[in-house]
Amino acid sequence: MPLPYFEVDVPIRSTDQPGARGVHVFTGRADSRSAAVRIAHEVYDAARAAAAAGLEIPRGRPDGWGACGYRSD
Repeated sequence: MPLPYFEVDVPIRSTDQPGARGVHVFTGRADSRSAAVRIAHEVYDAARAAAAAGLEIPRGRPDGWGACGYRSD
């Protein structure tokens, strides 16, 4: 039986434009809510590290979780 599918919504706000808000959405399969949050953090951290190093954002892990981009602001 496949693992449940989760959506982890992370509220964001702009440091350049007060009042500008949005949501980063991470999705994928995990065995629990806490695992989904942990994986979403891992994906975010990998995207941040890649952007800081000037590398391409890792778009997909073998488990299906990934990031489509990263905004440093």
